[in-house]
Amino acid sequence: MKILITGGAGFIGSNVADLLIKNNIEVVVIDDLSTGKLENVNSNARFYKCDLREPKVFSIIEAEKPDIVIHNAAQMSVRNSVEDPENDASINILGSINLFEACRKYSIKRIIFASSGGTVYGEQASFPADETHPTKPICPYGVAKLAIEKYLYYYYVTYGIKYTALRYANIYGPRQDPHGEAGVVAIFSEKIIGGDQPIINGDGNQTRDYVYVGDVAKANLLAIDSEFTGEINISTAVETSVNELFNILKEISGRQNLHELHGPAKEGEQKRSVLSYNKAELILGWKPEVKIRDGLAKTYSWFKDNINI
Repeated sequence: MKILITGGAGFIGSNVADLLIKNNIEVVVIDDLSTGKLENVNSNARFYKCDLREPKVFSIIEAEKPDIVIHNAAQMSVRNSVEDPENDASINILGSINLFEACRKYSIKRIIFASSGGTVYGEQASFPADETHPTKPICPYGVAKLAIEKYLYYYYVTYGIKYTALRYANIYGPRQDPHGEAGVVAIFSEKIIGGDQPIINGDGNQTRDYVYVGDVAKANLLAIDSEFTGEINISTAVETSVNELFNILKEISGRQNLHELHGPAKEGEQKRSVLSYNKAELILGWKPEVKIRDGLAKTYSWFKDNINI
């Protein structure tokens, strides 16, 4: 089997690629290296440097003829999407359409899409949110992810391209970029390792559902063998506040001189986000295995060994 991964030099995509290759699956990677890093690309993967908006996507799909496309490539920053929604839409929506057109032209049978459960639901009305929860994203990034899901449905009903949209909660783990993708775990880890004091936005009581990237990679592996078409949350169903996150990292680091330092709240920041994974367990046989404390310890250790302070 051959899998093509867009964004395969990035945080999530490279971890997915590594697990697939470990399971003897042939992997092809497309990445424009705007945020991804060449050193993240597995040496056993074939690599193409390409922006998904380029015509080159068609020639790559034609040449490689993958069995499945895992679509991870994206403008990943919620804040950047708010500051420049036009750029976010260009990369995330138009880039996706160009990819899907190439898949249509060369008869690709299936697409696995990295969607965002953390943003497509917006401010939640029920906790944890399942896949039937209303989708009312409050940032352009979430709007784009939801739009791509709708395009996938269109390509499915019109051209028969099956798809699974994995609605990820807040993913953390080794290789997350503390500058580009700006996940709070990566930011706090870098600050603590560098001897700095992390700043918590607002009161720190805002919660997220943090899922370890190794568990996410396993969800992709299981999705490859599934015929399911539709949306599936990949999450832990556990809420962790930013204050809790900070204090776990403080304990792991052994830096007892750290204290909760609060800055201004970020305008429009979602207060609570937590997702049900019941459907993932039912359809894929997947459930999260790495507890938050263990995942943070693994992540902190990786940053300590790999980050350049």
